Amino acid sequence: MKKLMMSVALVSMVLIGCAQKGLVTKSQNLKDTGKLKEAIENIDKAIDPANEKSEKTINWPRTWEVRGEVYQAVFQSDNKEVKELAKDPLTEALNSYKKALELDEKGRFDNSVKVKLTLLTNDLTNQAVESFNKDDYAKALQSFEQIIDIQNIDVIKKDNPEAVDTVIVFNAGLAAYNAENYDKAIKYYKEAAQYGYNEAKTYSLIANAYQLKKDTLGALTALQEGFEKYPEDNTVLTSMIQIYLDMNKTEDAMKYLDMAISQDPTNSTYYFAQGTLFEKLEKESEAIEAYKNAIENDKTSFNAYYNLGALYYNKGVKQIEVANAVPTSDNEKYEAELKKADEWFSKALPYMEKCHELKADDNMTMESLKNLYYRLKDMENYNKMLEKLGQS
Repeated sequence: MKKLMMSVALVSMVLIGCAQKGLVTKSQNLKDTGKLKEAIENIDKAIDPANEKSEKTINWPRTWEVRGEVYQAVFQSDNKEVKELAKDPLTEALNSYKKALELDEKGRFDNSVKVKLTLLTNDLTNQAVESFNKDDYAKALQSFEQIIDIQNIDVIKKDNPEAVDTVIVFNAGLAAYNAENYDKAIKYYKEAAQYGYNEAKTYSLIANAYQLKKDTLGALTALQEGFEKYPEDNTVLTSMIQIYLDMNKTEDAMKYLDMAISQDPTNSTYYFAQGTLFEKLEKESEAIEAYKNAIENDKTSFNAYYNLGALYYNKGVKQIEVANAVPTSDNEKYEAELKKADEWFSKALPYMEKCHELKADDNMTMESLKNLYYRLKDMENYNKMLEKLGQS
């Protein structure tokens, strides 16, 4: 009699277990027929600790695999009501697949879950791109990071242990950068740079992230690493020069400018920067030569024309001060010194006129021309400038 009772009890336990596992099968069938709301209700009953009957399914790998399928289907649906069933269905799907692998100690579900993780990667990629295009950079970052997470899961990684998807890593950095999460941007950009992705440009992006963190030293360190690795690429070199200029480290900036010019001797920007540095160092003749080189290599370089014209103009102003210091009794010397000032103004004039030709509405240029025409007693053009400036 006792044996009979025990047998009946065993049968009852099996039937309860089958009934509960039937929830999982039912959920999958509901998912396959597009009834995703009911599918979620059933699968969540199977993992609900408050449900006394969930004991047989809550730790069954297949339960979590099906749950992943259901939530992935929610994401893939075009039905607005279905999409509202879960706030972040792909995260639910990923966590479910990972739970399935964790519970599957014998690896019986490895192959099927592996296929689903591969498909999930495609969905996460689509979500990342869509989020990025909508300027939801935090969501894009999350999606890229989840792809990286999948790529590091054992069942995925074992096929190619050394593989690194540098495109995804770089895009994670890009999303983090746009989300103003600069620590993560640096982390992912550095990993991409380690594998040579985007070459020198990635080091410039690392430096930009450091600068936005107000970490100038970190930015310089990144650029120096990039320069050592890609000495022929002017992207990094230009960024280094700019930082040294911003820090007023003229000697360092000049050193790297010389390198940049030797690599790209027709780059007008480098000569212009060199000219501004020479002016800071009060090396006027070198500054004049640099500005002329900038103009020689770019006939439309407004800044080079303007700086050279301003340099000559300022020398004329200083010369007037010299003339005014001459004793009033020595009119001959005064006139001679004043004539020297006019020579500087005459040198400045064609460069300022070229600036006006390039940017006809630039007020600073017109003010300079007004003063030059007045100094040189060209009253016709002086009056024209007054008119253009609305001062007549």
